[in-house]
Amino acid sequence: MGAILRKAFPGLILLTLVLFPLVGDRFYIQFASKILLMIIFVSSLNLLVGFTGLVSLGHAAFFGFSGYVLALLSPPDSAMNFFIALLASILTVGALGAIFGALVLRTKGIFFIMSTLALGEMLFYFLHDTNLAGGSDGMYINTRPNLSFFDWWQLDLANVVHFYYLVLILVCAVLLVIRKIIYSPFGRVLAGIRINEHRTKALGYNTYKFKLVCFVIASMIAAISGFLAAVQFGVVNPEMVGWHVSGHALMMVILGGKGTLLGPVLGTTALMLVEEGFQMVTKHWQLLTGGVIVLVALFFPNGLVGLKFLKKRP
Repeated sequence: MGAILRKAFPGLILLTLVLFPLVGDRFYIQFASKILLMIIFVSSLNLLVGFTGLVSLGHAAFFGFSGYVLALLSPPDSAMNFFIALLASILTVGALGAIFGALVLRTKGIFFIMSTLALGEMLFYFLHDTNLAGGSDGMYINTRPNLSFFDWWQLDLANVVHFYYLVLILVCAVLLVIRKIIYSPFGRVLAGIRINEHRTKALGYNTYKFKLVCFVIASMIAAISGFLAAVQFGVVNPEMVGWHVSGHALMMVILGGKGTLLGPVLGTTALMLVEEGFQMVTKHWQLLTGGVIVLVALFFPNGLVGLKFLKKRP
């Protein structure tokens, strides 16, 4: 029975998500969209932390910078093409990821963590203290990008249901891409680096190049979520690249279960639902949220994927 439930669980989640807009009101559909786009961001961080063993506290730099790319490219009084804007954001953030990765991947352990934190904070203060991108107030996106196909079909991104289904499709696509990566020969090398980098290097692999490629891929996936967040809220600000966003995402990775595809989905959904629920009942919601995280860490050291009906039998 447990094996059947475990196999059916992803399908049940997807079916629930597809049908959700039929029963949810506007607020909950928007909140569900926010959870979905955060799943993309957390999954990109999990590619580094869980599958490669690279703990980053500067990953939000790619999330927030992607939104800034959209804001800077968007005309003040007209809509930009969605696909061009998304591609520009991904490629620009990918270039930023290559620069950051080339620097921080020359360090290891705690020095890698502190290097990612330092670069992320440098970007934060650059955006915060200069007027190039709106300073501390950020930038507004007055008109959402135009998503249409040959002028005969158009998706209205201002419509919460349309936006929800777009994000759901992109979540599924991103998870499939990550699954393809981790089960590929490239992914096997990343696993080897996580387990024992010295042995992997002794086998003839250039581990620095593998980690750099993984770092760039993770940054480009994070760019998708940052782009979607900017589209949903219509505003970007320096807080989006702050270290606390990276720390929040890292907490979701650990809560759900690092090194698994389902972990970011469970961790992101659980933490955001718990936070929203506690905010509705008390102003001390952060204290209660911390207590829940501690309990999960004590009883499920492998994260929520360690729940009995999700475990695979040896």
